[in-house]
Amino acid sequence: MIDLHCHLLPGIDDGPATLAEALAMARLAVAHGIREARVTPHLHVGRWDNDLACISAAVDAYRNALREKDITLKISFAAEVRASYDILPLIEEGRVPFVGALGGHKVLLLELPHGHVPVGADKLVDWLLAHGIRPMIAHPERNKDILRDADKILPFVRQGCLLQLTADAVAGGFGEDCAARARQFLEEGWVTVLASDAHDTELRPPRITPGREAAARIVGEEEAARLVEENPARLLRGD
Repeated sequence: MIDLHCHLLPGIDDGPATLAEALAMARLAVAHGIREARVTPHLHVGRWDNDLACISAAVDAYRNALREKDITLKISFAAEVRASYDILPLIEEGRVPFVGALGGHKVLLLELPHGHVPVGADKLVDWLLAHGIRPMIAHPERNKDILRDADKILPFVRQGCLLQLTADAVAGGFGEDCAARARQFLEEGWVTVLASDAHDTELRPPRITPGREAAARIVGEEEAARLVEENPARLLRGD
């Protein structure tokens, strides 16, 4: 499986604090059947001021450590980008790494605030689309506004945004409300990718299989496999 959204890099955001913890996460990912991970540290202007250059340097160091420890996890990188108009100059300056490409568009892993859908987010999406960038909304099933009212996601779906669900949320690990919303989005056929959104080895581990199995009970084995194998691979290839 390919994990297209995870926080494995040490000391760069709210993922692992140390290299030892980061390596333990990589070992666990491999044990859970993940062969490739696109690490996606937070890019949140004013909080985690990561950009392409600093993430790339952190990935180079992490890859070296993985090789030294004979950990076979293949690593590439993007960023989980907090929705804000502050990101526009960074995009224009080429400082934002994308999670992949699809249908001639670059794909940006876009995170809404956890508590709400911000006013004007649809206008931000319009700007991105006009610049050849297609957003993939990270874990919408965990957003509080969307939990209260599923219609809050509709403008983004109608604009053509992709959706990425957290695998453990599909499996019930974030509570029944999140699981129900995830089921709804799967049943609607709106979901492109399941990913771990891993942050540590215990509470938010790098695992996808429970979510894949839960998704298979909703949409079938073939579609569940596409969400964790074929679709992430297409994004990485830039199909």
